[in-house]
Amino acid sequence: MSATRPLEGIRVLDLTVALAGPYGALLLGGLGAEVIHVEAPGGGDIARTNPPYVGSEGMHFGAPRGDDVSLTILNRARNKKSVTLDLKSPRGRELFMQLAKECDVLIENMSEGATAKLGVDYERVRQANPKIVYASIKALGEPSPFPKLKGMDIIVQALSGIMEVTGEPGNPPTRWGLPIADMVAPLYAVNGILAALIHRGRSGEGQLVQVSMLDCLASLVAEEHFDVFSDAGYPLRSGNFHDRLVPFGVYGTQDGYVAIVAFNPDWFRSLMEVIGRPEFADDARFASRGPRMKHAQEINALVDAWTRQHTSEEVVRELRDKRGVPSAPVRSPLEVLNDPLLHASGALMKLSHPRLGALDAVGMGLPIRFSKTPSQFDQPATDLGAGNDEIYKGLLKLGDEDLARLRADRVI
Repeated sequence: MSATRPLEGIRVLDLTVALAGPYGALLLGGLGAEVIHVEAPGGGDIARTNPPYVGSEGMHFGAPRGDDVSLTILNRARNKKSVTLDLKSPRGRELFMQLAKECDVLIENMSEGATAKLGVDYERVRQANPKIVYASIKALGEPSPFPKLKGMDIIVQALSGIMEVTGEPGNPPTRWGLPIADMVAPLYAVNGILAALIHRGRSGEGQLVQVSMLDCLASLVAEEHFDVFSDAGYPLRSGNFHDRLVPFGVYGTQDGYVAIVAFNPDWFRSLMEVIGRPEFADDARFASRGPRMKHAQEINALVDAWTRQHTSEEVVRELRDKRGVPSAPVRSPLEVLNDPLLHASGALMKLSHPRLGALDAVGMGLPIRFSKTPSQFDQPATDLGAGNDEIYKGLLKLGDEDLARLRADRVI
């Protein structure tokens, strides 16, 4: 395996906070880019105040004290070099533009209009570095169709339609258990950044890459033809079942739940044989997927009645192991976070800190494996401003007196 990472030699100026932006920068860092995370002096990324905290006295949900660090930051700020810089000061903006000249990519997710107000918007950064790829993640787009609305993840979920199709029929709309808008948007942003870098390699031109969290979720909602289903009288919300592919859902067992997928003709026949209704495989109401949709509740009730007579292990053994019907137990997050196979694959990994060492907490891994190049979040998050000397002295060639003056003036 080569020692060179996929994005080795690419330098990223990270002007992000919270989750959507930092997750995108984290992915770039894991792929080998040098990420310079610009944070406000004295405070930094708002995620630094997220509980729980961990320090020399252990992990807790109380007020931070002493050497405590947010577990959130230890997860999201790996493979990044934290520098402090006051963008509200003229000298701070000057230093920022010097950094921009040295970078290939800038990624930001500030509130609408904030970069223009600070003087670090695309047009002004482009004047300093025409080749830069400037990626902007906004909750609702820029300009926003909802100018007075702060775009948080749950707000985006509500506006996207995704909540209205999640949950049980007849019950209220349901928020996804993960901040899906915050985590999907940076995936699109990173794709856009990589495509823009390829374009720059061909043309020498940088460009602006814009991603809206709302656009991303709305695009996902359109994967299912809810407009056609609604016109045909099918409910938009189907809970743990997907009637278009029935049997496709989550069914109760004696000790938990199992997910079963049996829309394929062979799988459906096998499932019907197991539950004692083999004739259904040839019944005109159930033999093909179209007519079967109209009888989804009947089929799901039959399957659920059978699964509830057995343990999850017994169901999986009977369906998956003996007959090849896709089925699996519904695992808890704790079971997943402690799965050694997922740790071995790099999807999950234990967190650490330069001062605190290895922690008894699991963080996100980089679930991409290359045959030729290494990649992973293998550099622990650092304290606020820990990269000041390296970046300002090493990259911008400032002297000790310059740094002392910048600190005294609270620019860094």
